[in-house]
Order: sequence, then C-alpha cells, then structure tokens
Amino acid sequence: MGTVRTPAHVTFENILFATDFSTQSERALQFAMAIAKYHAAKILVVHAAPAEPLYAVPMEPIPLELDPMLQESKAQMQELAANPRLQNLSHECIVQQGNLWNVIDSEAARCKADIIVLATHGRHGVSKLVWGSDAESVFRRAACPVLTVGPHVGFIDERSWEPKKIIFATDFSDHSLHALPYALSIAEQHRAQLICLHLSALIPLEIGDDIESTLVRRLQDLVPPDAASWCKPEWVVRFEFPAEGILGAAEEYAADLIVMSVRRAALPTAASHLPWAIASEVVSRAQCPVLTVRG
Repeated sequence: MGTVRTPAHVTFENILFATDFSTQSERALQFAMAIAKYHAAKILVVHAAPAEPLYAVPMEPIPLELDPMLQESKAQMQELAANPRLQNLSHECIVQQGNLWNVIDSEAARCKADIIVLATHGRHGVSKLVWGSDAESVFRRAACPVLTVGPHVGFIDERSWEPKKIIFATDFSDHSLHALPYALSIAEQHRAQLICLHLSALIPLEIGDDIESTLVRRLQDLVPPDAASWCKPEWVVRFEFPAEGILGAAEEYAADLIVMSVRRAALPTAASHLPWAIASEVVSRAQCPVLTVRG
C-alpha cells in the first residue's frame, strides 16, 4: 500500500439532488447549493413520483394529465424551483414517475452527475430490516459519490458553509481507500483539518504502544508528505465498533463532513439491509452529512 503523493483534484460540475419535498430534503438542498456555489456547478433537481397503485381489479391506466399524485408532485416542484436562492444557480427540475433508484440512475447517467445529494429519514430497526432504506439503495449502487444528509443534520447557510473538519474512516482495505482521494481533495480545497480514523472492534488483550504506533504510521502513510502545508492532518486509532467509533469521533471533533467507502449493493434481500450495517448506521445517526464512495 503506497502513499498517496498528491491529492486527486475533485470537481463537482453536475450535481443531482433528489427530493421528496420533505423538511429533511430542504436541508439536503442547502448542501447541494453550497457545493454548487463553490464549484460553479449545475444542479439537477429530481423527484421520483410514485407510480400508479396496484388494484385488485385491472383498470385502464390513468392519463398522466389526470394522475393526481403526479400533478401534485409537479406543483411541489414548481414551488421548489421558485426558491430565490436556487434561482441564482444553474439548475434544472425534473419530475418522473417510477422507482427512486431507477429515476436517479437514469437521470444521473443523462446529466453525467459527479455527485448525488439526498436526505434520509433514518429508518431503524424492524422497519428498516423489512423495507430497507431508499438512501442506502442509492449510495450502495451509484457509480458516483453520494452525499447523504441524515435526520440529525441541521439547517445551514449554503452561502457560507464549508467543510472545515473532515473525518476520513478507513480499515486499510483497498475497498475503503476508494474514498481517500475525495477526502484529500476536499481537505485541500477548503484548507480543512483532515482526521484520518482507523477503528477496530478486535480489542487486543493489551493495547501497547507498538500496536497503536504501527497503526498510526499506516494512517500517516496514506497522506502526502506535504499535507501539513494545505491541511491539518491528524491520525486517530481507536479500538471500538466502527459505527460507534466514527460517530463518536465526528461528535468529538465537531466534524462538518464524514467521508467513507461503502460496498456495492448485495441482492435486494433483508440481509442487505441489516440495521447494524456500518455505513447505514453512520449515515442515519451522524450530525453532519456523509459522503460515501462505492468501493
């Protein structure tokens, strides 16, 4: 595993923002606008309107112009598009009928999205085990990075928000390092403090200086030698369960952003939506947005 010598320059020119018109989506829109403002990017605002309900007795399809749910979605989109702050940014608004992932996937391909931004309502426990998570279905399948804004993230002023404290979590696997170039580049662009975090649930009988210092050196090897000139790197090793450790570190450092990799979506079974999955737990409980990159 070699050192990353220079940060890959990441730019977000096309942002896909998915909305369900909820208050939580309003919060996510503020982050999409903040990113668009910084990168002079275009925002594609997308809403997936529910398809017609299934009836026990087959019926003729409802003409689109008479579908009340679709028409309501279009009216809500017109109201959102009138947001004066959105008017100051390059944007396009789309309402499509269909499954959320299918709509996002097709529109992301059409606009060549560099990042997807959306909110999650943080479903937990049995309901998540049965139904899964719309946000998770996106961030585990999307080819581009996904910024997810969870239910504990507050409103921001998109005109001044910048990520000044960034948590990058890694277990040193090749999979987890897919997110590293994004963490480095964002830290460089915003002159942010970068906290490189390694967590292990396997607690040794004795946590000696040798074990911890070896892991710290592995973290240091991930960061370019000149990183101190464009960010304030810090290396943190903890022996905790990963989700709890990431959330704890984010709260301790008052992080503005968490960056981490996620694994590709498994088959759509209950097992792929286990409520204790690390990324899902972090996204749904974090007090800051989470940028996930599929490994």
